[in-house]
Amino acid sequence: MEDSHYLYNAAMRARIAANLDDFQRTTISSTGLKHAAVALTVVCAEDGREGAYVLTRRTSKLNSHGGQFALPGGRIDPGETPTQAALRELREEVDLDLGEDAVLGLLDDYQTQSGYLITPIVVWAGGSAKMTANTDEVARIHRITFRELNRSDSPTFEDIPESTRPVIRLLMGDDALHAPTAAMVYQFREVCLHNRQTRVAHLGEPVWAWQ
Repeated sequence: MEDSHYLYNAAMRARIAANLDDFQRTTISSTGLKHAAVALTVVCAEDGREGAYVLTRRTSKLNSHGGQFALPGGRIDPGETPTQAALRELREEVDLDLGEDAVLGLLDDYQTQSGYLITPIVVWAGGSAKMTANTDEVARIHRITFRELNRSDSPTFEDIPESTRPVIRLLMGDDALHAPTAAMVYQFREVCLHNRQTRVAHLGEPVWAWQ
């Protein structure tokens, strides 16, 4: 991507929305699965210029996946749509209150080894988005720049004996993001930033994420 394509502005919003309009998402029946939604939230980076997405580090005291990186999100409550659930979780986890007019589109449903069906919702946060972590759930809020998301040595894929699905890792700084989050963020990169019809259902999670 050229430097101008990283700028967080109206042109970026229009490109992402247009790419999502072109994308034919794949849906999966939630029957027998725990249905959840996550928000892939596009914000301005710390430098005040570039685009970024919101990633949280879960608190270590959580019973499920404590200390891990995650997108804001969670189980869909009875009567909620995936979009409503993702926006509610944004409010609850990082105190970002956005309406449905902020939603740019949806990516493919992703089924996890642990029996979840996750629907990713792409959201535009606007130029003045301020976030505060809910310390019951979130230890830290990160803004991962699109420049970092597009680094040339990422993602990596690993074959493991426990699964036929290659395990994806997205590199960020000296750390790495694993599936299911890595798979959804990778599809966001491919579809929203590059207009590529990339699928990720075949990409797997490390064994420790199967619980």
